[in-house]
Amino acid sequence: MMLKEQPWVLTVPRVLDLLEVDKVNGLTAEQVKERNFTYGINRITTQAPPSLLALFFRQFKSILVGLLALAALVAALSGDVLDAAAIGLVLLINSVIGFITEVRAISSMESLRKIGQTHSRVVRAGEQTLTPAEDLVPGDILILEAGDVVTADCRIIESHNLNVDESALTGESVPVEKKPFVELDSDTNVSDRQNMLMKGTYLTRGVCRAVVTHIGMGTEIGKIAKLTASAEEEITPLEKRLDRLGRRLVVLTLFVSMVILISGLLTGKDTLLMIQTAIALAVATVPEGLPIVATIALARGLLIMSRKNALVNKLSAVETLGATSIIVTDKTGTLTENNMTLVEVVTEEGPFTVSRDENTQKINLLAKNGLPIFYTGAGEIMRRLIEVVGLCNDAHYNHGAESFGDPMEVALLRFSKEVIGDDKYLNTQYPRVSEVPFDSHTNMMATIHNVSNEKLVAVKGAPESVISRSRLSDEQKEAWRQQNRTLAERGLRVLAIAYKSEYQNDESVFDELELLGLVGLIDPARQDVPRSISQCHSAGIKVVMATGDQAGTALKIAKDIGLPQASLEPVLGKDLTGPWTQSLIDSIDKTSVFSRVSPEQKLQLVTHYQKQGAIVAMTGDGVNDAPALKKADIGIAMGQRGTQVAREAADMILKDDRFETIVYAVEQGRIIFSNIRKFVTYLLSCNISEVFIVGIAAVFSTKIPVTPLQILFLNLVTDVFPALALGMGNGDRSYLSNPPRKSEEKIIEKSHWYFIFLYGILITASVLAVFYLCLYLFLYSFEKVVTISFLTLGMAQVFHVFNLSGRNSNVFINEITKNPHVWGAVMLCVGLLVASVHVPFTQEVLDLLALSKKDWILVLGFSLLPSLGQLVLRMK
Repeated sequence: MMLKEQPWVLTVPRVLDLLEVDKVNGLTAEQVKERNFTYGINRITTQAPPSLLALFFRQFKSILVGLLALAALVAALSGDVLDAAAIGLVLLINSVIGFITEVRAISSMESLRKIGQTHSRVVRAGEQTLTPAEDLVPGDILILEAGDVVTADCRIIESHNLNVDESALTGESVPVEKKPFVELDSDTNVSDRQNMLMKGTYLTRGVCRAVVTHIGMGTEIGKIAKLTASAEEEITPLEKRLDRLGRRLVVLTLFVSMVILISGLLTGKDTLLMIQTAIALAVATVPEGLPIVATIALARGLLIMSRKNALVNKLSAVETLGATSIIVTDKTGTLTENNMTLVEVVTEEGPFTVSRDENTQKINLLAKNGLPIFYTGAGEIMRRLIEVVGLCNDAHYNHGAESFGDPMEVALLRFSKEVIGDDKYLNTQYPRVSEVPFDSHTNMMATIHNVSNEKLVAVKGAPESVISRSRLSDEQKEAWRQQNRTLAERGLRVLAIAYKSEYQNDESVFDELELLGLVGLIDPARQDVPRSISQCHSAGIKVVMATGDQAGTALKIAKDIGLPQASLEPVLGKDLTGPWTQSLIDSIDKTSVFSRVSPEQKLQLVTHYQKQGAIVAMTGDGVNDAPALKKADIGIAMGQRGTQVAREAADMILKDDRFETIVYAVEQGRIIFSNIRKFVTYLLSCNISEVFIVGIAAVFSTKIPVTPLQILFLNLVTDVFPALALGMGNGDRSYLSNPPRKSEEKIIEKSHWYFIFLYGILITASVLAVFYLCLYLFLYSFEKVVTISFLTLGMAQVFHVFNLSGRNSNVFINEITKNPHVWGAVMLCVGLLVASVHVPFTQEVLDLLALSKKDWILVLGFSLLPSLGQLVLRMK
């Protein structure tokens, strides 16, 4: 039940009693089902989703739609009811298509949201399970650790060194300490409730167990959300660019239309003809398919990437992906398998190896002679080491069941439990009292345990950190450091294991440690990474590995994955702490390997690369990675091992944590941007040709080759279908063979405008040539001349789609000709154009005539001239 009383005032037993839950076993399945029905989903809704009616009317907000509506009004006022009705019908069709597309896009984004939703570790019916945060109910018992986002308002039951960042709720930038057993008054402010965790905050340090008291809109952040009546929708850079383009087209159209209208009236031309010309120009300028195709292209791109395990949270990230020039990546799990296995142990008693039985998969500890060593028969130091790696551990391992936690800790815990042979031994003999979580400044972690009447400290951490704090002579420390380097050079992830007995509460847990030995774990490089690294180099993308591992381990992996030999001079994190000299900057710019770097230093690197003009993509998984993920142009979080904080700060989430997926996403970003550029170029060149045809004919003749109604028909046929086909192109391997585009590069650059006007002029020349040829040389009837001009324009625009292949691509075999959607669109458009002159209804509405074979040859001949012109230009 949702607590009506103030939980921060109540004791822990009282809160648990009111919520009818056992803190050890959690809720039963029946209780969860009942409370799900009663309280609904755990979600914050700042505004209700738009209704279908609101979505439909939203389609009429475009400035291009406004221009068409103005043209329809002018047509109606001038008595051309048919043209006005046709333009109105086009507006309706356009809006219906946009409406359907947006509904599908919203549905797709909702599906993507569910894919990337946050999960919480919950105790239900005595078992730990990962549950979608939206399914939490009051009374759920949560287990939280550093890096976890708090997904509901909770009363802390027990905690160890717990610090929470509440800046999202209170604005307090410094993490606050939390404790379960604190007595508070009923009027205590949110920021002072030390025994509570609030939804939307996150743990920066420590671990805790808490019980959910409020969910969804009943949480503190939910109450704030209720005060928000609406939220502004995100406008992507692409939408802004398209909007600017539309505004320029409207200004251009109005200017040209007014010039032609005034000049025509001043020269004595028919007023009705001039009005029809102005309407035709307005209709010709508007690329009706542009908003539709842009939406479909982006939505399709996001869906394709999600199917390949790249979940993009922001539409704007799609554009930026294609411009990525540097990828700063972590090592573990991205470049490596993230399947940590303990393979070697070194103590004063000698080196030992660890193997796995191929049949039973059981872990075995082997002596130097290859004979197995059992826990009861091991030496004192080895027995203590086996215990400490299991005690100083926050993972959850149950043989044959699901494991939780850091892969390295899972590997250590599995080793400890399987060698001991009793899953409950450690918890029974060494009950945990408290914990000092791993900290990037100390590079160590400690847990404190009761042993009889004494306290035992179990420690693990970076070898140099643990060795320096151990009770050893300088010679002994150097010998252990050399042993550490030897293991690291073999590509092993090395940890030092230590302990302290008879611990007193007033002393430091990390001073005067007894070093037990070193453990070496292996996490081999992924087999697909070298190929992906090679693709990045071909694409002009620099790959930088920034890891917390030692230089030896990092260098071994760097060599295995194929980073350039000339860049394999590691820069250490300690080198980045002081002032950056020019010599250091030169080393930073040259190297591809950074070792022992902290999250703060990753942020420094991202900032440095960005100042040099690079577009930086950065991977991260920890709490402290969040600032760098936000700072990077593309923040990439790990979906499997990443913390919730990292995932929420990122622009993209890798569901499989694979580097290959990053490369695929970059390639798709390039393809999507290229597709958008192609169909925008195609649409504008088609529409420019219509403007030229109408404008030139209006100036030099008393007759117009095509009517407004015919232009509308062509725009619906030749705009939408071929442009949509271009937007659905899959690209080819060439996209990873070219350097990244610059971030400030426009959709339509100067060279593209040249292309647009060139082919606009070629199509215009073909249509006007056949128009005047048939009108003055062949002396055809005006209705037949208009029919031929109309079909020539339509066919020329349809065939123009093949001109959009890259200048350096093969003329006949390229990404356009290999796109099945293009061939489908061409056949459909040709069929519709043929039907327009042979179906009685369309003949009458569009004022067309059926043509003879000779006329069709004339149409095809002139409609192919622009494409032939393209061949001639490319041959030069």
